[in-house]
Amino acid sequence: MIGEYNDAGVLEITGVGQAPSTGLRKGVVVNIEATLQSVAKAVEAAELMSGREVRECFVGVAGANVEGINSRGVVAVAGRGREICQDDVDRVIEAARAVVIPMDREVLHVIPQTFIVDDQRGIRNPLDMIGVRLEAEVHIITGSVTSAQNLVRCVNRAGFKASGLILQSLAASRAVLTSDEKDLGCLLVDLGGGTTDVLLYSDGAPYYSASVGVGGSQVTNDLSIILNVPMDAAERIKRESGSCWVPDVDEGEYVVVPGVGGRAPQEIPLARVASVMQPRMEEIFRLVRERIEQVGHWRLIKGGAVLTGGGALMPGAAELASEVFGVPVRTGAPSSLGGMVEEYRSPAYSTAVGLVLLGAERLGPMAAEQKARGSDKSRSQGQGLGERIKEWFKEFF
Repeated sequence: MIGEYNDAGVLEITGVGQAPSTGLRKGVVVNIEATLQSVAKAVEAAELMSGREVRECFVGVAGANVEGINSRGVVAVAGRGREICQDDVDRVIEAARAVVIPMDREVLHVIPQTFIVDDQRGIRNPLDMIGVRLEAEVHIITGSVTSAQNLVRCVNRAGFKASGLILQSLAASRAVLTSDEKDLGCLLVDLGGGTTDVLLYSDGAPYYSASVGVGGSQVTNDLSIILNVPMDAAERIKRESGSCWVPDVDEGEYVVVPGVGGRAPQEIPLARVASVMQPRMEEIFRLVRERIEQVGHWRLIKGGAVLTGGGALMPGAAELASEVFGVPVRTGAPSSLGGMVEEYRSPAYSTAVGLVLLGAERLGPMAAEQKARGSDKSRSQGQGLGERIKEWFKEFF
């Protein structure tokens, strides 16, 4: 996904590319060569659409190796007149970050949940307040060092620099959740191919993040085994004719299943396809619910649940999830950002759109524009670093 700021300073999506992913399993790289080829093909397709050359990118991470923990830090306010400044906020977040994690894990994100000033709770932004003691509650997301390094290695070997690693469910939530849902308490369920990622918001901040090692590819696998068809045929049946909510399926509808090894194709009832898909999807939703109930956070979900990711496109997914969760469920797709409206407004692109939005927020309009300009100049003129610095000084001074 490629985004750029237009002349009015508004971020637009200008390029989308996709390629089959064969080197990943359950969110973890299992074949570096296959993964880097997938990355290169997807970026090349996005480059052709946008007319831009990609040098750097933000990369999404997911899988069972990602874990979230809540922590708290406390510092004494050191500013003049006991006024809380940015330095105090930075120090208290750093204090909250100081948790013991194994050597094979690294911190991906530290997200402030709430601040406490002298026992006054529920403060979103403590800057310029007067106080003696400042506390911060944060959500820390950690990931496996080796998994992250393998992912970055694939991106680097494909010819790009990884500017940052971002949790995929965090990116998806940025693209599809509203501020009201986050404040009220909302569950995001990102139904991917190999994993189902979960992020729980309460009072506007993440409180719980986890990953279930089952996804849409398991549904395809079940169809392949039970209907005796190859995986690609099972995937096509799932996408074009499948439903994971049996009550929605018309008893009189049939789908043609291709024969294997020279056998003739045969017709089977759509109800049979649905009866294979529903139990697996129900299992995924029950695993999600069990994970959240184990840590005692289910009571925080007051604003319902949002399904996103490619698996959310399955007909009946929202109805089945609503029955399992017992709360209102909707399917979430990215809101319009200009550019190619229809191309990316699908739950399957939620994570990619979220990565663009979070990356743009980290860089800001000026930095993003300078990067794009620098990339264009280096491509067209082959300038060295010294020449580019001279150009920059001419432009701004």
